[in-house]
Amino acid sequence: MRERLLHTPEGVRDIYNEECEKKLVLEEKLNGMLRQYGYRPIQTPTFEYFDIFGKEIGTTPSRDLYKFFDREGNTLALRPDITPSVARCAATYFHEEEMPVRLCYAGNTFINNNSYQGRLKENTQLGAELIGDLGVDADAEMISMVVDCLRAAGLKEFQISVGHADFFRGLKEAAGLKEEQEEELRGLIANKNFFGVDEMISSMNLKEELKQLFGMLGNFYTGPEDFGAARRCAAGYPRISEALGRLEELHAILEVYGISRYVSFELGIISRYQYYTGIIFAGYTFGSGEAIVQGGRYDRLLTHFGKASASIGFAIVLDQLMAVLLRQKIEVPVNRLLLLIVYGPSGRSEAILQARKRRSAGQAVVLLARDPAKTEADYTAYAQQNHITEIRFL
Repeated sequence: MRERLLHTPEGVRDIYNEECEKKLVLEEKLNGMLRQYGYRPIQTPTFEYFDIFGKEIGTTPSRDLYKFFDREGNTLALRPDITPSVARCAATYFHEEEMPVRLCYAGNTFINNNSYQGRLKENTQLGAELIGDLGVDADAEMISMVVDCLRAAGLKEFQISVGHADFFRGLKEAAGLKEEQEEELRGLIANKNFFGVDEMISSMNLKEELKQLFGMLGNFYTGPEDFGAARRCAAGYPRISEALGRLEELHAILEVYGISRYVSFELGIISRYQYYTGIIFAGYTFGSGEAIVQGGRYDRLLTHFGKASASIGFAIVLDQLMAVLLRQKIEVPVNRLLLLIVYGPSGRSEAILQARKRRSAGQAVVLLARDPAKTEADYTAYAQQNHITEIRFL
């Protein structure tokens, strides 16, 4: 029993000392970037009614949720994703608002992953949501914020893959895929098994241009100038054609922002969140096999909460970003201006007065009453261990 008390459950961990300091500094820096774009902070509960994340919403499958009951017997769930919670808030508190609402947040999310996947079950997400703007300019602003956040974190080499939910949905509708076929196809695409996609599609009786469009799901494009073949094949499929047109318009605005070099287009990008309706994007860099940021447009999500409003947002997984910075040997600068005052009985009053004066000036001071059993060398070693830059004995 005592052994269990000393360890965390599988999938969660303690964060302390320097790592915790760096994580908080990084969170503050990214929050500052979001505020520069005019986003205002919001906090939502760690748990919500189960229906907020139900199948109709299109978020995390029920089996991956941490579920429990309150005193009244209502089914509750720890949030696996903060976007539905923000959508609920926006529908509640900004129901009559007709102008765009910009919100940002940071908080922990909980997904009961299979233990064999080796993923953390608790992660810190930091993100932003733009409610009430259906224009492509909002798409571009969101991607610009992502790029500026990743650069502010210290990353120099990263890529934002951008796609459109209607490209896949348009293919699904045109091919008349059944639900089980769609699920199989989604699994193949998620696993980047495009040979399997080709094999599955070749067994169907589809028009040649539709087969060619399915074959483009695994392609990467640096810009819309590469969309020529896709445009020609999509001429008879309005939904797919409109998706390509939106990506072309987005690229033109990103050129103005000066960030198009960080962006590539991936027509086969899909998300585990079914509520995305338009632009979808994910950010990747060296040192992580998974996306460190994901986002997209969800123009119908708020209707579940009683407000018809176009919306787009993203979330950065801070824990993955921290791991990437460590692997790429990118330092998160932490303020080390810290004073240690060690005092004996005669120096107590002076030590306290000095500490109060320094703290009122915004400086950090640690006070330690001298232990006769310890030497100055012991206190010096303590200061070094705790990254204290100055030590004074009174």
